[in-house]
Amino acid sequence: MDGIVLLKDDHKTVEKLFKQFEKAGDTAHTEKRKIADQVIQELTTHTWIEEKVFYPAAREAAPDTKDHVLESIEEHHVVLWMLSELKNLDPADERFDAKMTVLIENVRHHVEEEEKEWFPEVRKAMGRNRLTELGEQMEEAKKKAPHDPLAVPSADE
Repeated sequence: MDGIVLLKDDHKTVEKLFKQFEKAGDTAHTEKRKIADQVIQELTTHTWIEEKVFYPAAREAAPDTKDHVLESIEEHHVVLWMLSELKNLDPADERFDAKMTVLIENVRHHVEEEEKEWFPEVRKAMGRNRLTELGEQMEEAKKKAPHDPLAVPSADE
């Protein structure tokens, strides 16, 4: 699978979870916990494969995207720390929904920038064969992704 298509599919999966969370009622604590746990896993894996495989390849193929990559890594840093806080937060806690809402806003912003501003540049620079190769590498990397958001490299930076 094409690496950019794979990342966009991940984005769609997470967006579906966000919509489920937003539709869940104020007192649907068990459902919200389950959705939040899925979001944590999906985003931890996604940021891992982006940082380990996609971003280095994007920087190499399209050096002009360096600033986009660096900004994305900073956005990952914020998201990963929020995920780690959500992981241990009781869904009945009054901050749970607020924290999840801010996470959703951050991720939606990040996705929009990636998909509209720099994925097209990377696609043009790489071509189909390289993107397919990258997609396979990212599929493999998903199997090695940590479960702890703070184990993703940008969480430390």
